[in-house]
Amino acid sequence: MVEITKPKKNLEKLEQSEEVLIENAESDAKKKGEYLYSVGRRKTACAQVRLLKRGKGEITVNGQDFKIYFPTLDVQERVLSPLKIVGQMDRLAATVIVKGSGKIAQAEAIRHGLSRALLLLNPNFKKPLKKAGFLTRDPRVKERKKPGLKRARKAPQWQKR
Repeated sequence: MVEITKPKKNLEKLEQSEEVLIENAESDAKKKGEYLYSVGRRKTACAQVRLLKRGKGEITVNGQDFKIYFPTLDVQERVLSPLKIVGQMDRLAATVIVKGSGKIAQAEAIRHGLSRALLLLNPNFKKPLKKAGFLTRDPRVKERKKPGLKRARKAPQWQKR
């Protein structure tokens, strides 16, 4: 019997980089004080959010400033929107580890995680966050491809002869 082995070099590098990101986020949190932890998700993106109680509005995503990680303004607005709604822009800081999907889904996962963390900070924030739709996890994901079809629903062109 022949066993197929996958190259472990890439997996080891990926695991080491994830460990370094987690260690950096934890060290930042320990330096700055207490934090609230929550998880946000959108499509296949998953964001681990640590909301620091003492801060000046700085947000780091995967070890980078969020303005570098998300260069476009509309995506930056998606990340900052829960903080703006509750008026906590300059009082809190956040460190985020985000994986999977694309940049917009990652930004929305961060928004979901920040909203959940803000709810842990103050239960009075629930009404404006719920009204804006930030506490609801968006369940829409890509539909799987079906056998006999070209995509999830697109069928090959019908031919009479």
